[in-house]
Amino acid sequence: MINLNGSHASHPVFILTGIPGMPDKNPWMAFPLGFLYALTLLGNGTILAVVKVEQSLHEPMYYFLCILALTDVSLSMSTLPSMLSIFWFNAPEIPFNACVTQMFFIHVFGLVDSGVLLSMAFDRYVAIRDPLHYASILTHGVIGKIGLVVFARAVCVVFPVPFLIKRLPFCRSNVLSHSYCLHQDMMRLACASTRVNSLYGLIVVILTLGLDALVILFSYILILKTVLGIASRAERLKALNTCLSHICAVLLFYIPFIGATMIHRFGKHLSPIMHMLMANIYLLLPPVLNPIVYSVKNKQIRGRVIRMFQGRKSRA
Repeated sequence: MINLNGSHASHPVFILTGIPGMPDKNPWMAFPLGFLYALTLLGNGTILAVVKVEQSLHEPMYYFLCILALTDVSLSMSTLPSMLSIFWFNAPEIPFNACVTQMFFIHVFGLVDSGVLLSMAFDRYVAIRDPLHYASILTHGVIGKIGLVVFARAVCVVFPVPFLIKRLPFCRSNVLSHSYCLHQDMMRLACASTRVNSLYGLIVVILTLGLDALVILFSYILILKTVLGIASRAERLKALNTCLSHICAVLLFYIPFIGATMIHRFGKHLSPIMHMLMANIYLLLPPVLNPIVYSVKNKQIRGRVIRMFQGRKSRA
């Protein structure tokens, strides 16, 4: 029998939370969640397939989009095991080490997402500021190095977090607030000072997500300045239109993140269901909507996707 009130064990078995206060309703969430994960795989897989087969899409912008799609799938797959265990198999227990591992990958791919969006902002700036040298500046080698730097930064920044968690003793409740493991959620269950964890987490958020958001904003100020210097109104609109998909992707990532952070910090009086919804929206919604946004806003991707499905229909 698992003690829901916790024990004096240093490394307890944690209990994940499905729908707060309504565990009997958990099975009803299985199908919507399964549908969201299927949409994530289908949408991002379609983007990857389209870019691979369509020669006209072999450009830096679309290579960055492929990196974003791979990151979104990886982030979704990081939450999938615990989501399935709760909503499909009614098994909310997760061992300490498994929880730490999941936490590591969720935070790593979250930071990679932010880094990729920053890289895409740089891509848009180069494309608009210096279109004649765009392909020569962002070569395959440069794009690969940018991807490696983004991934290495995320791993290096998150690497200390499992060790900071493992040094803490846990003797309070072992019930987590979400359906997956997060650093701030595990940290609050410790029965020792978490000042170092809190300070490190705050520094990481400011120097990664916060700094990325500021640099993206600065990039768009420079882009807007460059666009306003273009004489033709039609060319200005065309240049801005190439940025719409990326702007939507940035908003899809940062607005839920800011909302979830604000609710976590200042919304303690709110219903636990609101906390659960915001946390799940932050992790589950961007991977589902990013492929849709790029398919709708980007004429080349949209046309290729339509031709792909029309070809399948005609063969059938």
